[in-house]
Amino acid sequence: MQDRNTARHIARRIAEEIGAQARQVEAAVALLDEGATVPFIARYRKEATEGLDDIQLRELETRLGYLRELEDRRLQVIASVEEQGKLTDELRADILAAESKARLEDLYLPYRTKRRTRAQIAREAGLEPLASALLADPTQSPEATAATFVDADRGVVDAKAALDGARAILMERWGEDAALVGELREWLTQVGVIRSKVIEGKEHDGAKYRDYFDHAEALAKIPSHRMLALLRGRREECLQIDLDPGADADAGHLLATGRVAKHAGIRNEGRAADQWLMDCARLTWKAKLHLHLMLDLIAQARERAEADAIDVFGDNLKDLLLSAPAGPRAVLGLDPGLRTGVKVAVVDATGKLVATDTIFPHEPRRQWDASLHTLRALCARHGVELIAIGNGTASRETDRLAAELIKLAPELKLAKIVVSEAGASVYSASEIASREFPDVDVSLRGAVSIARRLQDPLAELVKIEPKAIGVGQYQHDVDQYRLARALDARVEDCVNAVGVHVNTASAALLARVSGLSATVAENVVRHRDANGPFRSRRELLKVPRLGDKTFELCAGFLRIADGDEPLDASSVHPEAYPVVERIVGATGKPIRALLGDPSFVRGIKPEQFVDDRFGLPTVRDILKELEKPGRDPRPEFKAARFAEGVEELKDLKPGMVLEGVVTNVAAFGAFVDIGVHQDGLVHISALSSTYIKDPRDVVKVGDIVKVRVVEVDIARKRIALTCRLDEAAPRPQRGNTEPTREPAHGRDPNRAARTPPSASPRDRPRATQHKPQPAFANSALADAFAKAKK
Repeated sequence: MQDRNTARHIARRIAEEIGAQARQVEAAVALLDEGATVPFIARYRKEATEGLDDIQLRELETRLGYLRELEDRRLQVIASVEEQGKLTDELRADILAAESKARLEDLYLPYRTKRRTRAQIAREAGLEPLASALLADPTQSPEATAATFVDADRGVVDAKAALDGARAILMERWGEDAALVGELREWLTQVGVIRSKVIEGKEHDGAKYRDYFDHAEALAKIPSHRMLALLRGRREECLQIDLDPGADADAGHLLATGRVAKHAGIRNEGRAADQWLMDCARLTWKAKLHLHLMLDLIAQARERAEADAIDVFGDNLKDLLLSAPAGPRAVLGLDPGLRTGVKVAVVDATGKLVATDTIFPHEPRRQWDASLHTLRALCARHGVELIAIGNGTASRETDRLAAELIKLAPELKLAKIVVSEAGASVYSASEIASREFPDVDVSLRGAVSIARRLQDPLAELVKIEPKAIGVGQYQHDVDQYRLARALDARVEDCVNAVGVHVNTASAALLARVSGLSATVAENVVRHRDANGPFRSRRELLKVPRLGDKTFELCAGFLRIADGDEPLDASSVHPEAYPVVERIVGATGKPIRALLGDPSFVRGIKPEQFVDDRFGLPTVRDILKELEKPGRDPRPEFKAARFAEGVEELKDLKPGMVLEGVVTNVAAFGAFVDIGVHQDGLVHISALSSTYIKDPRDVVKVGDIVKVRVVEVDIARKRIALTCRLDEAAPRPQRGNTEPTREPAHGRDPNRAARTPPSASPRDRPRATQHKPQPAFANSALADAFAKAKK
């Protein structure tokens, strides 16, 4: 644990980064250290943090971990150098002032325990005075001066050996100079150009990376998706990556050598030792600094790219989890298939499974009429209102079956919706599904999930590992631990933003509630099953291992409808019930009459009910909740209508205007399901008639959009779309078209993330913008989807 001064320093740094005051950060850190969760602090401790929101708090939480690790490492470095007897006041000050792990490691580099180097051997041979003498007085002849250091007994057999040893000493001295390393790192960050070339003999095997066979791009500007594509190509041993200082590699290396020489005080004035010293500077850059900095900066670029990819995945996941629920209505779930049949599951309005079946309307059995009869009987028997159709193989054929059912039985007033079945196969074989449906065949569990995710996407999708939902880019290329933590945080935020009905929620959903562990969530369900529905939030304290602290963290996010306490159905925390009691007393209106009466509640002045514990932000939140108790932040439910007769790629024609659903948003554009088993790509340049920097500025996962078909490549299963309906999308030039994401059809939720994108028109370096090519002939990983399918 760091001391108080260190804690204040960390608080000040974080405050600057998140746009807050140090006291706000200190209050949030204290709450986090006490075990409070981000959703709890964001909603119920606004007075303490003076209104820090969940986004600021998540960033605070992440940075807090990094800076505490930095401080711990700082202490380790000081202790290590001090133990060696080399800690000067100046070095201590530099170590204490280091603002990043990279700077700290630069300072520690000369003091690291390392293998016996050539420079150490040279020092032991007494050659350090030679190196220092030539550096201090370049008028000396290197050969003549070195001849005086020849000592066969110490391994210095001639003048050349002496000069080689002196050179090794200078190279190590400069290569470990923290000031020089830091200066070159900053310079290379600004001017560095990352280059990739195909490894000889890999032209065929690495054809999907052909856009990067001879590629150059500024390190400071390379988009995250392209950086990850290069790194994947290197990992698959198809590409060789280098980092040079400047557009002209040779000139850049000369500049870098000049910087080393200047820092060392070397000037090439034609003196006897000048050329030898310049060679030392050149070799220092080439053999030590360039490689070290290249690895360091590429690693930093990878971290930034991974952070961007994780953010994209998190944003898409959040949009999917918070998509509109159809609500408590009986649903018929259809999991499409051809040879294996269409799996059928009916769930009632509460999500309880009431019937299952398997029908074979398609090839090879073609039992169309029998299938219609079965579905009609199930819908009539169980009062089905909605039909949920998975968007996998045979989805459009099954959609036609549902359409004919609706026409055949108008009295049932059915409606059909195609829903994403991403992750359904993962859920079907999961331990959660086995516990929920121990006697239901694995193949039928997917249909249950499809039906339930129409009723409430959030409640159903939390049962699936977030990574398996497949709405990210490069999810297999990023740090899996960081990805899992980030996605878990998004799920936690979504669940707590909506709230959970404790008497109907699954253990998987309850485990995402603030303060509840998986064990306590299971205990809640067991208590509910054994004792009946909870009548009040206070009854939760009877659950094993759910103590006062856990109750404090979770109670406000748990809802109890039709319970003994009306406020238990709202997001008002039990600790704030006394505030509501004062409001009831002051207005003379009973609580049940007060709830849901916005015109009356808006006339109440929140300032009148502020006290020492509950400030104005909390009172305002309470009044908002009284206006509309238990309000759901999710949008109103609606579904896209796919065009009749457009069911396969061959049915698409350029110029068609279709309705579709956004299934994924990446840095380079958005993927849209238009009902042909292959998502189309709307490039970022075709999403809006005005310039946008981020596709999420105009679309998000789950949005229903109208698009125009620009081009169809049946051979590669690629569809180019535009949202600019009044004009065709600009035709991409070579290297500018991102690959189409393979949709999460066919029950593999991860295929969507396997295709690294290529460049966007705005980002591609000018040197590669030439020779217009067909829109789909040029992406960096053009064949990855076909490979993934196989």
